[in-house]
Amino acid sequence: MRKALIVGIDHYDQIDSLRGAVNDAHSVKNVLDRHADGTLNFTQPLLLTGTGPGATVKRTQLRDAVEELFKDDAEISMFYFSGHGYVDGAGGYLCASDCADGHDGLSLSDVMTYANRSPAKNKVIILDSCHSGIAGSNPIDAQVAEIQEGVTILTASTADQYAMETGGSGVFTSLLVDALNGAAANLVGEVTPGSIYAHIDQSLGPWAQRPVFKTNVKKFVSLRTADSPIELAHLQKLTVLFEDPITRLHLDPGYEPERSGKEPASTPPPDPAKTADFSVLQALVKVNLVRPVGAPHMWHAAMESKECELTVLGQHYWSLVKQGLI
Repeated sequence: MRKALIVGIDHYDQIDSLRGAVNDAHSVKNVLDRHADGTLNFTQPLLLTGTGPGATVKRTQLRDAVEELFKDDAEISMFYFSGHGYVDGAGGYLCASDCADGHDGLSLSDVMTYANRSPAKNKVIILDSCHSGIAGSNPIDAQVAEIQEGVTILTASTADQYAMETGGSGVFTSLLVDALNGAAANLVGEVTPGSIYAHIDQSLGPWAQRPVFKTNVKKFVSLRTADSPIELAHLQKLTVLFEDPITRLHLDPGYEPERSGKEPASTPPPDPAKTADFSVLQALVKVNLVRPVGAPHMWHAAMESKECELTVLGQHYWSLVKQGLI
C-alpha cells in the first residue's frame, strides 16, 4: 500500500492568501497517481485544497489527516504540503485556512511525532512553505535533526527563508514535478527523494532559496517510475559484453553495419551477431555507460579495430547487474 496526503491552501480567512498552492497540489497529485507506463502508483491519494471561503482546510482537519496518513503499516506514506509556513522560537508551523497567525497552525513537531512513530516502512514529508527547513530540527539545537529510521524530509527552503512563487506555481514544486516526470530518474526510471533533491539543488542558483534534505534511511524508496532512457535488456547485457568492469572490449569492422565506401577490399563485411551487440553498445554510449578508447566515435573505434570500455558509471551499473539488483 502506497498512501499520499496532498494539501494545497490558497485561501486564508485572516492572513494573506496565496495563488499557486492549490495548482501545486493538483500538479503533484496528477504526477503521482500513475507511473509513466500508466500503472497505478499511489492509490487514491487524499487531496485537500483550500480554494475559497466555502472550501477551506481547517487546522483540525489537517491535523487529523496527517495523523491518519501515518497510522498504517504502508510501504510508503507521503505527505506533501503547499501553503503558508511560520516559524518562531518554539519551532515551525503549517498554516491552515483558519489560522489567525502562524502560532495557531499545525506544529511541525506534531507532524514529526506522527511520522517518527509511524509503522509505515517509508515516511516522506515534502513541504513547499516558508521556513519549512526547520522540520525535524531539535528544538534546543536547530543544527541537529531528530528523525527516526525510515523518515525523509524535503523542503522548499531553509528555516529562515521564504518559499517563492512564480507564474502561479511554487518554484520548488515546479522542479519537484519536473523531477517526478523523469528529470531525476535513474537508468531504470526510478525517481527517489535523493534524486529529486539533487535535481532541485542543481536547478536553483546559489543566491536563490535553498532546498533542505534530511533523511534517515538505509535505502531510498522510489516515489515514481518514469520512462527509462535505455531498455532494461540493454542494461542487463553489460555483464555479457564486458567480462568484468575494467576489461576493454576489442572491436573490429565486423561490428559496424555501415561503410563509407572508401574501405580497403580486405575489410571484413558486417557480422550480424556483432552488429547486434554493437547496436546495444551504441545505446549504452548514449547514456554514458560505455565510451570508445582512442577514437572520437564508436564507428571509428570499430573500423579502426580499437576498443571500448565502461565509464565509471558503467562500472557501477555492471556491478548492479552482476549482483542481480537490476
